Amino acid sequence: MPKLLYQKHGSYRLTADDGRVVYVDPYAGKGYDAPADIILVTHGHSDHNRIKKCVQKPGCRIITNEEALAGGVHNSFDVDGILIQAVEAGNRNHDPAKCVGYIITLDGVKVYASGDTSKTKQMETFAALEIDYALFPCDGLFNMGLAEAAECARLVGAKHNIIIHPKPGESIRKKAGEWDAPGKLVMEPGDETEMG
Repeated sequence: MPKLLYQKHGSYRLTADDGRVVYVDPYAGKGYDAPADIILVTHGHSDHNRIKKCVQKPGCRIITNEEALAGGVHNSFDVDGILIQAVEAGNRNHDPAKCVGYIITLDGVKVYASGDTSKTKQMETFAALEIDYALFPCDGLFNMGLAEAAECARLVGAKHNIIIHPKPGESIRKKAGEWDAPGKLVMEPGDETEMG
């Protein structure tokens, strides 16, 4: 069964059944010692793109927002059976022409990595994709706050919804307690869950 490790801030690690490792927005927390097969970066801000924190396997595939948006479209990638689809992301602090989210499919589990964003038009189409896990920022400063994150969770319709990327020093557990979202899953930095 694949696993999700929430590292801290907007950073997390996915591990497939066969041990392959995908990092999303490496920056904070622990757990970068598992050698990476894939590293995904949603945008160029320094708190989302510390690629060198990750131990990398030879041939590690690094996909940044630039590759994801090459040609002015949201591109898709098949990395040895791990499927990655770039999707819309952005708000007044994050240029949609330079930012993406990703829908990652590994071992039949779909994960929506929203990146730094507010609600997007494309989210209205996601319920049809039957996403298993969705991760949303919640700082309410550079990205959506709790009310908008709950609205997005209802739009996306994932089975499990997780808030990440709080303001520095804020407690995820406290914020999650105030979050009115369906299928809420509370993950604090360092928590890992099996994605079934």
